[in-house]
Amino acid sequence: MLDWKNRATNSLGGADKASEGDRSGGSLIARALGGLLGVYLLIALVVGWYWSQEPSAFQVQQHAQNAAQQAQRQMVTGYTTVETLKQVATTLLDKPGGYLSNDLAPPGLWLDNMPSWEYGVLVQVRDFSRALRKDFARSQSQSTENPDLAKAEPRFHFDNKSWALPASESEYREGIKSLDRYLANLSEKNAQFYARADNLNNWLGDAGTRLGSLSQRLSASVGQVRLNENLQIGNDAEESGLVGRDGVYETPWLQIDNVFYEARGQAWALAHLLRAIEVDFADVLAKKNATVSVRQIIRELEAAQATLWSPMILNGSGYGILANHSLVMANYISRANAGLIDLRQLLSQG
Repeated sequence: MLDWKNRATNSLGGADKASEGDRSGGSLIARALGGLLGVYLLIALVVGWYWSQEPSAFQVQQHAQNAAQQAQRQMVTGYTTVETLKQVATTLLDKPGGYLSNDLAPPGLWLDNMPSWEYGVLVQVRDFSRALRKDFARSQSQSTENPDLAKAEPRFHFDNKSWALPASESEYREGIKSLDRYLANLSEKNAQFYARADNLNNWLGDAGTRLGSLSQRLSASVGQVRLNENLQIGNDAEESGLVGRDGVYETPWLQIDNVFYEARGQAWALAHLLRAIEVDFADVLAKKNATVSVRQIIRELEAAQATLWSPMILNGSGYGILANHSLVMANYISRANAGLIDLRQLLSQG
């Protein structure tokens, strides 16, 4: 009887030891998995920080000359402008981390500042590709549009968050290829680029509209009491729908940094395009005494690209203790927009 009890006790003791061993093994696995997760999160944090660095500016004229030399093409009027548009679009895809707006996995999934910057750049690429197709490459309204530009514009207008079938990157690369074919034909004088004041004025009008909207959205970071701009004065004014009333407009707190970085993206792209315009439209600007106006606009847009030393976008009140980065950006954007208005007036004068 005692022998049976001893055997039972030993059996129970062995089971307890096995259970403790299982728990110890499970604890080790849990700690190992926790350590791996911590390392992964640390790596993702560092990679995300690196991917969030905005691309630096490039020398527009020098880049166009180097690109023409490598491709063994002749520099002609319009070459610098189109090559700059092509490089701006290429930067979206080839910068550190590549194109992030349609990422489905960390760390790209966690980032929102760089996708907002990408969207700002894309807006300017879309506007200028449309201007190329509609104005710059046509002598008059009845002229036939360039077939390569007709393919490029819709490519850039593709959904910026499409992950597959097709992916946004593949569509944008096809648009870049179409621009390159146009450049090749332009260099061989099989395509046209008309550097006229009216063509430039049309595109500047679109750019001014973009900057005006950005200025309003940036200023709304602290809340604005706005008058109803939809109301029209006059007995013949008609309304197609309900008209909003005066009220306070304020950007949601989680969207403030998105608007800020979208503005930086648009300013970055527009500054490069205006640098190219200064080269290809040099004669037109000189005749209209508008060269200084273009340079002043570029100066304001480049000032908006200054290094941001704060780890986050601050949203202090206008005269509060903390800075308001959105209002600072709105100042540069508004001044650039005012410069565009003056520039368009100069171009419109005979």
